[in-house]
Amino acid sequence: MKTYLVKTPKLVQRYFRKRVWAFSSQADRIYLTFDDGPIPEVTTWVLQELKKYNAKATFFCIGDNVRKHPKIFQQIVDDDHAFGNHTFHHLNGWNTSSEDFMNDVTQAEEIINSKLFRPPYGKLTGKQAALLRERGFSIIMWNVLSADFDIKISKEQCLQNVLKNIQPGSIIVFHDSLKAEENLKYTLPKVLEFIAEKKWKCLPLKINDSAV
Repeated sequence: MKTYLVKTPKLVQRYFRKRVWAFSSQADRIYLTFDDGPIPEVTTWVLQELKKYNAKATFFCIGDNVRKHPKIFQQIVDDDHAFGNHTFHHLNGWNTSSEDFMNDVTQAEEIINSKLFRPPYGKLTGKQAALLRERGFSIIMWNVLSADFDIKISKEQCLQNVLKNIQPGSIIVFHDSLKAEENLKYTLPKVLEFIAEKKWKCLPLKINDSAV
């Protein structure tokens, strides 16, 4: 049974208003994000696709993957994409004590120099969120979930998840992971083409961006 929402309801965004869900729809800007990398088999391909469209994105990296694949992480940096902390071991905040969770964030921060943070699975307790904000992190969520990680949906459905919900200001989640690879490799080029046809810009996230 599906346990996620493709489009984040406005009510949820308002309730957790200190987290960043989307940006103003008045500017023709899109924010593509990629979770769980870097890994050689997928992240390198994503970087190549983005370059074809002169698109910039934000990569929320797992610290252990950065440790294993530092050259790919450096390529993200060299290509002027933004990057953020996704914990060191991809921890589920709901199942992890706040102390252990923050220790894992700190471990990742040692090799991922960024105050952008996205919780794995989107799961974070109120205490963990408060501790992250005290440390100066901006908690980046999303308002469009591609669900590329869901092996039970077709690649066509994955594409429609994005195309039916994307609009200027959207923060869209993809995953540069092996699990998402098939859906991602079908969907991302078509989404990039759609964005180009709309003449929207794909930009990296920044700490001082104004959220809505």
